[in-house]
Amino acid sequence: MSWSLMLMMVGAAFGGDEVVQAVDRPNGTAGNAHYVSNRAPLQPSALIKLPIGAIRPDGWLRRQLELQADGMMGHLGEISRFLKREGNAWLSPTGEGSQGWEEVPYWLKGYLNTALVLGDEKMIAEAKIWLEGALASQKEDGWFGPDQDRGGAATRLKGRDDLWPNMIMLFCLQDWYDATGDARVIELMTRYFRYLMTVPEEKYLLGYWPKMRGGDQLYSIYWLYNRTGEEWLLELAAKNHRRTARWDEGLPNWHNVNIAQCFGEGATWWLQSGNQSDLESANRNWLEVRRLYGQVPGGMFGSDENCRPGCDDPRQAVETCGIVEEMLSDEILLAITGDLTWADRCEDAAYNSLPAALTEDLRALRYLTAPNQPLSDAQNHSPGIQNGGAMYHYSPHRHRCCQHNHGHGWPYFAQHLWYATPDDGLATVFYSESTVTAKVGEEGNAVRIRQRTLYPFSQRVGLTVELDRATDFPLYLRVPGWCEDPHLRIAGEPWPVKVEPGQYIRIARTWHDFDEIVLDLPMSIELRRWEENHDSVSVSLGPLTYSLLIAEERRRSEREAPWMEWELLPASPWNYALKLEEAKPDPGELAYGFELVGSDWPENDIPWTPESVPVKLRASARKVPQWQLDRHGLCAELQDSPVKTDELDETITLIPMGAARLRVTAFPFVGDGEDAIQWSAPQLPKLLYRATASHTFDGDVATAIADGLEPSSSGDHSIPRHTFWPHKGTKEWLQAEFDEPRRCEVVRVYWFDDTGVGQCRVPESWRVLYRDGEAWKPAALKGEGEAYGVTKDGWDEVLIEPVTAKAFRLEIELQEGFSGGVLEWILE
Repeated sequence: MSWSLMLMMVGAAFGGDEVVQAVDRPNGTAGNAHYVSNRAPLQPSALIKLPIGAIRPDGWLRRQLELQADGMMGHLGEISRFLKREGNAWLSPTGEGSQGWEEVPYWLKGYLNTALVLGDEKMIAEAKIWLEGALASQKEDGWFGPDQDRGGAATRLKGRDDLWPNMIMLFCLQDWYDATGDARVIELMTRYFRYLMTVPEEKYLLGYWPKMRGGDQLYSIYWLYNRTGEEWLLELAAKNHRRTARWDEGLPNWHNVNIAQCFGEGATWWLQSGNQSDLESANRNWLEVRRLYGQVPGGMFGSDENCRPGCDDPRQAVETCGIVEEMLSDEILLAITGDLTWADRCEDAAYNSLPAALTEDLRALRYLTAPNQPLSDAQNHSPGIQNGGAMYHYSPHRHRCCQHNHGHGWPYFAQHLWYATPDDGLATVFYSESTVTAKVGEEGNAVRIRQRTLYPFSQRVGLTVELDRATDFPLYLRVPGWCEDPHLRIAGEPWPVKVEPGQYIRIARTWHDFDEIVLDLPMSIELRRWEENHDSVSVSLGPLTYSLLIAEERRRSEREAPWMEWELLPASPWNYALKLEEAKPDPGELAYGFELVGSDWPENDIPWTPESVPVKLRASARKVPQWQLDRHGLCAELQDSPVKTDELDETITLIPMGAARLRVTAFPFVGDGEDAIQWSAPQLPKLLYRATASHTFDGDVATAIADGLEPSSSGDHSIPRHTFWPHKGTKEWLQAEFDEPRRCEVVRVYWFDDTGVGQCRVPESWRVLYRDGEAWKPAALKGEGEAYGVTKDGWDEVLIEPVTAKAFRLEIELQEGFSGGVLEWILE
């Protein structure tokens, strides 16, 4: 059977006693009678999360979870030093030991939820070891978890000052309770939050990470309040909000994971405050980030790892951590508000950004993923992207935070396919092959609904209701924001309903065993114009955005199977501009001249590869020769469209963005008139000499000293740099080597110094040497009074007696207690 996209129409309307209507939100102000809802005085629940185990995912989503269990997340205990049990502070009854920061709970969050959703008993047993460790660690005063006088890798906080790691573990414990009803979780959380009540406000949520991410703890406080009703928890919630960074007032931070994880804190606080501005702050923040740095396809934004003014091109990337945190934030905001806009945003990130952040077997991930990323290698691309080092390298061994934190994306998504509603019904908000079993109606009758679909690759969703006895309850079906004209059939008959994109179809009726519903969500080509990003365009079909199919050359590292590292290099051209047809298409044809190509559904249920995608597009395009890799080794930034190119027309293939690990997704488009713009090729620097060093930090490059780029200051982060970090107070060297002997009498050096930001300073002293045969000899300074100065924010220049040699060295003595580096070194 061919699973190509179905573009189907529904016939005439049919009347009946059922009430089928379009609504903006589920009905009701009271809580669901069968599932934990918000207690007064909190705002009523719009949607209610079902217990873990109520939803069984199937199809491609279940396959993703199985791959994750068999992949790096499921075996990270064999790979990561942070998950070694011996001496681990998270398994210590006293809280003493090593590895007591975020890595264990980050990993457990994904591992536990994957185990619970799949019902994998072996994995559950492993997860329980770590949960029992956390439960057994609680002290008499209520503290739990690591309790030692040391800080995490990214914090100077000591001991109990750092509340951040415990926030993550609380999510794990809540999920364990959700699945098992283990009463010890309620006891631990109650005692822990009572302890936090005793912490003076000025000492509460100290430090960068706890202050930024206090919204996670606020969510947990409300979670407990809704189960115990203890009013003092609302006092703690108010204190927690006061001490958290003010996400309700704007964007206090530009770190990509903080944004994705924290932007909705104000809407969570709205549950208690009732202030409309608090509720609206989440959407204001989301829109502001996208206005400034998210004028790109894929649902995310350019922040690699912090948003930087001027760095808003589609080649800017986002962490894998940021993608999964965005998904969870959207799922939480969907439940708080009932607004289906958050479902659209979650799907955008889930389908278009997350899959390609990992290899198709989920055995390696890369730290950063961008909409325009035509290569994924192990090279340093900073400062084109902010992070230095092998940020594009697919590896199970690197990228510490994402290595441990990526795993909760798919299992939480699977847990939110369905929600309970305040009027004792059900809502299906993320269409996916699945079965939900839940209590519905006034009496709480059990219903099972089977969903059959290949969404997001197909527009058809089929639902079969299974009941022991007829039951009245409402069923809500999501209409995605991109769908203009959905078609509904109930029991084989077409049902007309006037519904807008982004609304629910609410079906209130008496349901009987084996009642069937078919919902068609017609998909059409949408050409999205990114006017603020040089008028580039992206192509969508329903919820899927499409990228250029680029052939991959895969290079494997020396690591042994199955935990290998991979570089992906382009084996076909990528620098295309779309040639778009403006004429209105004939009925049944796709817009702008695109052609739909369908193929069979993959037998292994893995549709996220270039070879297995069931839906492709063909388009007309021309190469843009001036669009090349730039001096950072990145896809050069876009220039204005329409672009002038005299290249021949070609037919290119587009595949879903999530299946394209190498991709161009934001395209220029071709113009032939006077308004067409001739692009300029990027200026590629020629290295002045071969540069080597006694030591180079992984995030930097020795060649930075020879690239001819003049710094604006010693703290210039816009150009490549060399540093000796983390070496401090040591004697180091930099070497310049030429193909032929070079006469030199002037030496100029520009030091790297990030005072106020990092630990690099101008050196204590330095001198110049040259190679004579096999020996290194010091160069003699020329003239009286000539000396080696140490200058910040400017060139140090010395005159030496002329010497001819093929190799020269800077011998550098670093300041005691500090590291250092060089931005540029010139020999003349």
